[in-house]
Amino acid sequence: MTLTFNPEKYKELLTAYLPKIIKTEAENEQALVIVEDLMHRKRSAEEDEFYQLLITLIEKFEQEYYQINQQNNPQSMLLFLLDESGKNKVDLQAVLGSESLVDNILNGKEKITLELAQKLGDFFHVEAGLFRE
Repeated sequence: MTLTFNPEKYKELLTAYLPKIIKTEAENEQALVIVEDLMHRKRSAEEDEFYQLLITLIEKFEQEYYQINQQNNPQSMLLFLLDESGKNKVDLQAVLGSESLVDNILNGKEKITLELAQKLGDFFHVEAGLFRE
C-alpha cells in the first residue's frame, strides 16, 4: 500500500499549528511537545512531512542558540540535553555502548568522536556538530 500525500490535510496541519522560525526557548519547547507526540505514533504522509518540518526548525534553533550559549563545549551540551530531555546515563549507554565510555565523556576524560557525535545527534534530534569542538 502506497501512502499518498494529501495537500489539503497538510494545509490543515499547518493552519492548526502555524509553524514558523523558532526564536525563543519557549517556542522551541512548544515545537518539541508536538514532535514528541508525533514521534510516538504511526504518522500519515502529511504528519510525517509536518514532523520533518518541525525537526528542521528545532535543529536550526538549537544549533544557533546552543552553540552560542555553550561555546562549543560538548560535555556541557550533553549534560544540558540529558537534563532537559529527562534521559539518563543508562539511556546513553544504550546508544554509545558502554558505561565507562559514557562516564569518561561526561567527565571530560574522553573526546566525542565524529561517530559518537552522530549517534548523540540522532538520539537527541539535534545537529551532531553540537557535540564536536
